[in-house]
Amino acid sequence: MKTPIITEQLTDAGRRIEHDSFAIVDREAGPHTYSDAQWQVVRRMIHASADFDFNGLTHFHPQAIRAGLHAIQSRAPIVADVEMICVGLSKPRLEYYGMHPYQFISDEDVIAQAQIQHTTRAVQAMRKAQAQQLLEGGIVAIGNAPTALLEVLRMVREEQVRPALIIGMPVGFVSAAESKNLLSQSTDCPWILIEGRKGGSTLVVAALHALLALAEVHTDSF
Repeated sequence: MKTPIITEQLTDAGRRIEHDSFAIVDREAGPHTYSDAQWQVVRRMIHASADFDFNGLTHFHPQAIRAGLHAIQSRAPIVADVEMICVGLSKPRLEYYGMHPYQFISDEDVIAQAQIQHTTRAVQAMRKAQAQQLLEGGIVAIGNAPTALLEVLRMVREEQVRPALIIGMPVGFVSAAESKNLLSQSTDCPWILIEGRKGGSTLVVAALHALLALAEVHTDSF
């Protein structure tokens, strides 16, 4: 009996649909300049959104895939900006790797500090994650809040915090494109980002699931 792949759909019917969808994406996406591993991430993002613009809008730090797989194999924490990312991640897949997602956006102390310091909840949530020593060596997953990404970049720059990987895909019109542009200039931490205003939690989840699938295939460091 074939050993099931934990990072695929749980039923034969589900796997067929997913594989057929990936084949359609491969056929219709056109040429690209991504490596095979990078394309696994981009393809799953296209599959999750039906938006082929991510073939081109998605950018990778040269060490992003390697860093992401090492973090997964090391059971690194995942720090998300919003609960939606944590809910969207597959519990069986995370349990397989012994990983846990965290988010603090709605915690009472986070809200109180945001009100006192006149910042956003997202900023305070990242500060709480750092206080709990979750950012150092962790995977930072940002799909909604540009201020969360800007705060993490500030901590990287000013406090020498070093996440294993930053997935920066905040969506929106205020500071979204600008925060990702700053991330693209960072040489201190590996990153995956979407250029411009597009992004969102669904895409962050897709990117993480792609990395989890790659980690199952590549049991050694990539």
